[in-house]
Amino acid sequence: MNKTQLVENVAAEAQITKAAAKKAVEAAVASVKAALKKGEKVQLIGFGTFEVKKQNARQGVNPATGKKIKIAAKKVAKFKPGKELAEAVK
Repeated sequence: MNKTQLVENVAAEAQITKAAAKKAVEAAVASVKAALKKGEKVQLIGFGTFEVKKQNARQGVNPATGKKIKIAAKKVAKFKPGKELAEAVK
């Protein structure tokens, strides 16, 4: 499912216009991004949890040359599915 299909599904489920659904989806995504940018955790009971984790620096290998390279530390967004979501996809 892509964003357009998600907007269409939200509009149908909530019985609202596609324009209103698009605004709602975009606002929800923007809110999650803003919270993660601040380092906050976003927990949606029954769906899952979005949070930022620190990935330590490590050494890797350039597959083209076989030469060792340093991979810098960085922050990454992680998602952990909730119990209801995990059971729904079983």
